[in-house]
Amino acid sequence: MAIADVVRKVRRQPPPGSGDNLPHVVVVGAGFAGHTAAKGLLRRLRGRARITVIDQNDHFLYLPLLPEVAVGTLEPRRIAVPLVQSLRGAEIVVGEVKHIDVDARTVTWTDQEGGTGQVSYDRLVLAVGSVNKLLPVPGVAEYAHGFRGLPEALYLRDHMTRQIELAATASDPAEKASRCTFVVVGAGYTGTEVAAQGASFTAQLAKDHPSLRDVPVRWMLLDIAKRVLPELDERLSHTADAVLRERGVEVRMGQSVAEALPKCVRLTDSDEEVPTHTLIWCVGVRPDPIVEDLGLPAERGRLVVGTDLAVAGHPDIVACGDAAAVPDVTRPGSATAMTAQHATRQGALAARNVAASLGHGAPRAYKHSDLGFVVELGGVDAAANPLGVPLSGLPATAVTRGYHLLSMPGNRIRVATDWLLDAVLPRQAVALGVVRGQHVPLDTSPAKAG
Repeated sequence: MAIADVVRKVRRQPPPGSGDNLPHVVVVGAGFAGHTAAKGLLRRLRGRARITVIDQNDHFLYLPLLPEVAVGTLEPRRIAVPLVQSLRGAEIVVGEVKHIDVDARTVTWTDQEGGTGQVSYDRLVLAVGSVNKLLPVPGVAEYAHGFRGLPEALYLRDHMTRQIELAATASDPAEKASRCTFVVVGAGYTGTEVAAQGASFTAQLAKDHPSLRDVPVRWMLLDIAKRVLPELDERLSHTADAVLRERGVEVRMGQSVAEALPKCVRLTDSDEEVPTHTLIWCVGVRPDPIVEDLGLPAERGRLVVGTDLAVAGHPDIVACGDAAAVPDVTRPGSATAMTAQHATRQGALAARNVAASLGHGAPRAYKHSDLGFVVELGGVDAAANPLGVPLSGLPATAVTRGYHLLSMPGNRIRVATDWLLDAVLPRQAVALGVVRGQHVPLDTSPAKAG
């Protein structure tokens, strides 16, 4: 090893034996907010504090590209960046946080084999993220599947493949039709992307089976909103809607699922029953329930914080991402939306303000300007409005993929390579069976830090 390499390695690590004398910063959650906060703390404090990151996964998951894993464009490891590599210098604890004692300043967790651990902190960055949002719709918890992590994406990929294969061998025309029908509830980012890319994927699968030549592959996208992507500019919404309809997706706004049954769903505002074996729940997210267990002031499940991200009465705790109701100074009286863009920016500010509280730098308040949004629809289709400029088609796809490559903390070359290969080679359509349906129930989907 060269001398220069040794010097760089030493600089990255805290002084040997000095850990007990250093302030201890604990980051709970390694999603967009937590991962960004941890990287910022490592950069700002440079060995002048002990930094521990606790997450139930050993990787950062780049959620925006999850639909591309579900349809086989990307391999699952492409969007999973190992924490030990991306957060060198931090102590990584792989475990699920069970209790946070804000008075004793301790965090207790359980590991994947049932063991327990506890750590004390001088500063706490709470970035526990969100879980699937459940609505009181009969049968949904039993028969629907969410879309919040790699297990759900891998299950959905196998499930779609399996339904087409079973339809191809079915002798009953009604069974063929029901297995070739896919229902998505929720026309936000995730639901729109899943429906758009899933429709292309299953159509291609069906082409390989001569017995399905005259059987249409049916996709339905339901939402009580007036239009798809209701949180975006109407022009982007129109672009996404046009792509969905071009791919044969039935876009039904103002309608949702009234009841889910084993082999069909009943729709609201009508007596229509849709025979199907596939119900994909993309209604939205809610803050991790651990936030409510803290006993601190919360707003709709999110911790109440100031524009400095600090929790009132507890200056040793900052919260960011989906776990925090951060005041939106551009819309007085409102909290910032639960998006990756806000989570990333708040994570960076959390690192700055925690470092400042330890005597390194000056604190700031959270104020954001909208940089625009991107929606990946698969193939050469996307919708984007970088800096307010609406784009569609190939230009939007270029901007969207460029944005994702810049935003990912690793695996950029691998992702770009998969995109290139997908453009020139057919996808491998096989059901691996690595994730079973009972392992991804909607009502116990694991929390994803954000």
